[in-house]
Amino acid sequence: MIEDYLRENGVEFEEIPHQRAYTAQGTAAVEHVTGYSFAKTVVVTDGEEYYLLVLPAPYRADLEKAGELIGAEVELASEEEIGDVFTGCEVGAEPPFGSLYHVKTYVDETLGEQREIVFRAGSHDATIKMNYEDYIDLEEPDTGAFATGIDA
Repeated sequence: MIEDYLRENGVEFEEIPHQRAYTAQGTAAVEHVTGYSFAKTVVVTDGEEYYLLVLPAPYRADLEKAGELIGAEVELASEEEIGDVFTGCEVGAEPPFGSLYHVKTYVDETLGEQREIVFRAGSHDATIKMNYEDYIDLEEPDTGAFATGIDA
């Protein structure tokens, strides 16, 4: 699905199949890319709406800061909720294109330090590499500061 969307919009990208990996940092390692260029996704909810947070793999999402950016108190969405919203994706492998699922996307500003980003393509055994600016132009996410600490 994501590949078709990128092709339809004339965006250059590379699809990279790999062995199954479930964590963002693990996927980055399998791909031999720095975790700072791996765009991991976190789905949160305010109880009514869902939001997609996108940040570099080594960081955790500070839900208080994310809530300030969103304008509502948020918590992590359950796996069941994520599966219902991101149909066609394996849970935990949501691509950073919330707009395809009618979900507002928020990107942490630190991801913008990368020229290229790598992200899951809806499964745990394929990623996509593309130019960060192309991603921003296509998705038009809100950008702010909500990444914190280093994820162990």
